[in-house]
Amino acid sequence: MTDKKTLFIDGKEVEFTDEPNLLEVIRKAGMNVPTFCYRPDLTSFGACRMCVVEVEGRGIQSSCTMPPEAGLKIHLNTEKTRRIRKTVLELLLANHDKECLTCERSGDCELQRYSEEYGIKKIRYADKAPEEFLPIDDSSPSIIRDPNKCILCGACVRACTEFQGHSVLGFANRGSKTIIQPMNGRPLGQVDCVNCGQCAAVCPTGALTIKSNIEDVWKEITNPAKTVAVQMAPATRVALGEMFGLKPGVNTIRLMNSALRKIGFNLVFDTNFSADLTIMEEATEFLERLKSGKNLPLFTSCCPAWVKYLEDHHPEMLNHLSSCKSPMSMLSPVLVELVPEHFNIPRENLVVVAIMPCTAKKYECKRSELTHNGRPDTDYVLTTKELGRMIREAGINFNTLEEEDNDSPFGEYSGAGTIFGASGGVAEAAVRTAYEFATGEVLQDVDMKQMRGTSNRCRDIELDLKGTKLVVRVVSTLKEAEKAIQEIKSGKAQFQMLEVMACPGGCINGGGQPNSYDNSSIKAERAAGLYKEDKELPERKSHMNPSIQKLYQEYLEHPNSHKAHELLHTAYTDRFKNSYRDI
Repeated sequence: MTDKKTLFIDGKEVEFTDEPNLLEVIRKAGMNVPTFCYRPDLTSFGACRMCVVEVEGRGIQSSCTMPPEAGLKIHLNTEKTRRIRKTVLELLLANHDKECLTCERSGDCELQRYSEEYGIKKIRYADKAPEEFLPIDDSSPSIIRDPNKCILCGACVRACTEFQGHSVLGFANRGSKTIIQPMNGRPLGQVDCVNCGQCAAVCPTGALTIKSNIEDVWKEITNPAKTVAVQMAPATRVALGEMFGLKPGVNTIRLMNSALRKIGFNLVFDTNFSADLTIMEEATEFLERLKSGKNLPLFTSCCPAWVKYLEDHHPEMLNHLSSCKSPMSMLSPVLVELVPEHFNIPRENLVVVAIMPCTAKKYECKRSELTHNGRPDTDYVLTTKELGRMIREAGINFNTLEEEDNDSPFGEYSGAGTIFGASGGVAEAAVRTAYEFATGEVLQDVDMKQMRGTSNRCRDIELDLKGTKLVVRVVSTLKEAEKAIQEIKSGKAQFQMLEVMACPGGCINGGGQPNSYDNSSIKAERAAGLYKEDKELPERKSHMNPSIQKLYQEYLEHPNSHKAHELLHTAYTDRFKNSYRDI
């Protein structure tokens, strides 16, 4: 048991144990100090100096970098600390593009919030000259980079390096000329960014924001000639409510169905349906590889950031990647193929929109492999945050909506489909089905809790398929995925399946979700919401979903059939020789 010690915060005795810094002790005690650069899941940086406190005998200290010690006497809001914070804010604002009303982060910006809280009405320092402003970079399909709103907190640089083992973003120049930019100053769309959006997720201002498709979707919805179908990913339902005051993990799927119809979507489906479809194909593919011994371990292919990373950095290992499309990119061609006939809608009038927790899905929907007759199967991707904005823009009181079901036949799903949103969920869902496909026996205990977790980013799970021993590795973040790849290349890997999610904790913590960077527990709460829905659903195995069974009986024949491969599988591209390799 960890020994408890005490220190004093504004005269109050406070216990602490293994907190890494004073800031965490302060927060645990129910108090807080402002910060721009500190993120609990990243290393402490101490760059912004907003979290300063006054420590008796030690003077002014950065609370995010100073470890707690027994007996310390800490003061949060002294005349000195307040003066320092106000000076920091004034200096940042003097160097900042203050077009707040038209900023994507207006109302959700930490610089804006702290400036209001500290009563900054006048700035004593000269503004940046107009000729010093830099061009906005909108070259990425997923992220907009506005260097004029960057406060050099470095959170994006650390997220890219520490989560993804990548250094797409970095500091350049010195002194007052310091900026954060992609490698060699190139546009973000011309470097090997995987579009995960974790940089935007930790950014405290409007320097890195999600590229919005809201206006595109509004135009389609308000066009009377168009029928707009929408699907939503599992992780969105346990995070959207946070934008309307609900707790993380509250399942809002039936409220979402209602809101989407009020916005004007004509058909409301669920990506959980195609998560079940993915398992039918992927579990079958895995068992075939296991039997032949070829191309093992199998890599899951649901995360587009992971797929692009593999194409960019390890194209020689693409044969390990499942040929299955992601659930989003499975459901869209199914809708394109079957909705026109089922609902008597001309194909040219059907628009398919996906609500995703992930900014990389905006990149995925533009991939040439996921088009038909020159048109994308998924026309637009909106993130969870974008949907929240549309709901507000439409004047909808989300919390008072009547709950509604989604549309059939592509709205029914199993518990296995819903846990896709959490790290370990894809592997757990696959094993539930693979076990019964392989053994012909009913799997009694479907709760594989050893696969679950949002804090441990690498887990090996040993399984027994009726005498066949298997090891499944579950990782989140590409940094952990890279370690697994190196094990495979060195011949040391003992696992037969590798599940990879680029975002820490999985899709529940995707770059398009409501902000969670200042509270590590939010990931666990969102995951718990998905596992709760899994437990409450009547079917918890993908192959037991009646609508999936009907789709195979009437259309796809059987998993991995010729028709299924035409519609649900794809191939990937060696991107290693792209132009950014010449940098």
